Amino acid sequence: MTVVVTAVFTPAAGSRGRLVEALRTAVPAVHDEPGCLLYALHDAADGSIVMIGKWASERDLAAHAAGSAVARLHTLVEGLIARPVVVTTMAPLPAGSAGQGAL
Repeated sequence: MTVVVTAVFTPAAGSRGRLVEALRTAVPAVHDEPGCLLYALHDAADGSIVMIGKWASERDLAAHAAGSAVARLHTLVEGLIARPVVVTTMAPLPAGSAGQGAL
């Protein structure tokens, strides 16, 4: 079963643009990881940056979390975030049509 993850990054004062660029720099390496089905950045209304990811399995997500791409991401955002990243892992609960009812 697929796994969906959100990670919320809260920019430190005056660092929003640099944070977005740091995150964009990290994305291609994550896209190359086994099991990565989606890894996309979004601008939230509250000013935070939200990464939405979708992984083919919990095993793929665990490998991602322990891998070099995440280690590099942590280095890239150091000093650019106001608080620790909030990560939420979810399992889909499909509803409605197959194409619209689940990520």
